[in-house]
Amino acid sequence: MPNLEIQVECPVFDSFRVQQVAGMFDVPLEEKAHERFSVELPDLEEPWDVGLIVGPSGSGKSTVAGRFYEQQLYRGADWPVDRAVIDCFGETPLRQVVELFTAVGFSSPPSWVKPYGVLSCGERFRCDLARALARVQGSGFRNETELNPEPQTLNPLVVFDEYTSVVDRNVARACSAAVAKGIRRGTIPCRFVAVTCHYDVAEWLEADWVLDMATGQLQRRRLRRPEIVVEVHRCGLAPWKLFARHHYLSGALAVGARCYLATWDGEPVTFCATLPVITRKNHRRFTRIVTLPDYQGMGIGMRVVAAVASLHREEGLRINVTSSHPALIRHCKRSADWRTVNVRKAGRRPQKSARFRGYRNSAGRAVVSFEYVGA
Repeated sequence: MPNLEIQVECPVFDSFRVQQVAGMFDVPLEEKAHERFSVELPDLEEPWDVGLIVGPSGSGKSTVAGRFYEQQLYRGADWPVDRAVIDCFGETPLRQVVELFTAVGFSSPPSWVKPYGVLSCGERFRCDLARALARVQGSGFRNETELNPEPQTLNPLVVFDEYTSVVDRNVARACSAAVAKGIRRGTIPCRFVAVTCHYDVAEWLEADWVLDMATGQLQRRRLRRPEIVVEVHRCGLAPWKLFARHHYLSGALAVGARCYLATWDGEPVTFCATLPVITRKNHRRFTRIVTLPDYQGMGIGMRVVAAVASLHREEGLRINVTSSHPALIRHCKRSADWRTVNVRKAGRRPQKSARFRGYRNSAGRAVVSFEYVGA
């Protein structure tokens, strides 16, 4: 285990105001100001996944991270003002960029096609995090079916300073849970160290070790994520207004849709709605599934979908979900509660029907359909 001894110093410039401050607050003046830090950190060759360096401002977090992880530390990137964020990942294939965005909980396609500067603080933070993860050499983000169950070597390291410093705490929790899940499942092929002044992310990251710069103590223990308790309510069409702009389809919600709202600690989190499947009796489909950006990446959306699907099954109804989103498809493929019923590489052809003039089909989009078979 490396023991790190760091001394940093800077000159003290003599001036009238400096002398005034020294006199007013009894500040001793020397030729140089200096600080010394003595800490220990886990060795890079040890088998761990997520670490955390935390402490108040001025405690030496960035100094320690910069000295020990100089090559792996992400220091930010320039984002073009005239390009969509989806175009700012060099030669990385589109599918891998989508996997990156999904892995950090940035799962809103309407926001992917916007420039970085017009996004919310939470969305910009997730873009920066995705950009940091994309820098890992050979970081081909993988589906779980492609993973090697016996990794040969330790994954490369990404260190992110000022982690969650510019976002509210809901975003911090959601993003931390998303990153931890992706790393431990192997879909994010790296190890991760967060450097932050916020202690509340430790449990959500499920950190294997925590260096607290306030005390200089290193704790080696796997933290556990707090339980997420979500309540699902039957609702009308009104809540859809809060979620509509975050959905990748622009069509209006059908008046006859069954709507459900999920809340966490009383706050709206996920909305979903179902409609009858045309020409099929006692068979319905999900027409809208949206989780607000602040809560994406935590697994809440598909938990809500499963709960609503179970309610339909209890009524004797069959229920399907059709999507082109990689995260939803991956979840359903690995879940015993869903079975694949159809794969359409070009979507469904438009249907001309006077009865269903407003029907939105999947023409032009590669989609996969699943039927819920759980209890």
